Amino acid sequence: MQFQLSWDISFYNAEGEWTLGILAECEIQKSSKNLADFATVTLPEAHYNEVLNVQEKIKRGDRVKIRLGYDNNLVTEFEGYVKEILTNDSSLKIFCEDGLFLFRNGVKNKQFKPATVSQIANYMISEIDSSFKLVCDYDIGYEKFTIYKATGFDVLKKIQEETGADIFFDMKNKELHIHPAYTRKGGEAEYSMQHNIETSSLEYKLAEDRKIEVTVESVGLDGKIISHTTGTTGGEKITKKVGRMTQSAIKIIADNEYKNNMRSKYEGSFDAWLIPYVEPSYTVGIYDDDYTYKDGRYYAETVVTNFSENGGKRTITPSINLS
Repeated sequence: MQFQLSWDISFYNAEGEWTLGILAECEIQKSSKNLADFATVTLPEAHYNEVLNVQEKIKRGDRVKIRLGYDNNLVTEFEGYVKEILTNDSSLKIFCEDGLFLFRNGVKNKQFKPATVSQIANYMISEIDSSFKLVCDYDIGYEKFTIYKATGFDVLKKIQEETGADIFFDMKNKELHIHPAYTRKGGEAEYSMQHNIETSSLEYKLAEDRKIEVTVESVGLDGKIISHTTGTTGGEKITKKVGRMTQSAIKIIADNEYKNNMRSKYEGSFDAWLIPYVEPSYTVGIYDDDYTYKDGRYYAETVVTNFSENGGKRTITPSINLS
């Protein structure tokens, strides 16, 4: 069965809407471990020997929507803002970023003592763009959290690094999400080694072959080290340093880190087409008729979508085994 590639890439500003008429390539990068989704739209520098004056139509900060698919059945793959436009190697590249683009602005200095993740994030939103709504079900407690000469990006990065939370923007509903890692259920997609997985670098690793010990450390208000260790000695050691948090919060982070690393699972990535649609937070089933003991359902951690005249392709990196 043959499918015809279809696409629609539109930009929006005060002067109205402008839709691309030509496209060399489009790549969209999404990951639950990144704070932002990114898109790179590549155009030829000239069309029919005429230079494309894209900068006359669009500029930094303009909104962008990218829809891709087959046979005019389009799916919105990316929404965000133009971050940069560059001309290089006989091509023109438009770099785009999702809602994080707005949160690269500064936040007034403030010290929280104590505070929850929700309180910190809501303060940041009120300082930058109060039209965003916070959706948070991961209220890890900080004994102390300081914002000093920081941007919204800096605040979110610190929270993600210290708590391990999945943080992302829902541009359709204008929401900032903060959740425990691997808990959001975005949708489902099924893949088979014999049917719709084109190429694969996946390797299956058994849980019984792994020994992991996880230690999470923090510094209390009195300057003393607070820590919690879980797992099995004699193997891989994972040490994570976090901000000033309560003992119970440190234990939660350590237990989650250990649990997420101790299951038999695939490691690596695989390539598939644009159908079915998938993005980070989706549950993906991976099946193999030849080795059914490897069958499982995984949390999609990273999805890179590439679209050009050569076709549409998704490179999917699964994370923890959910089954």
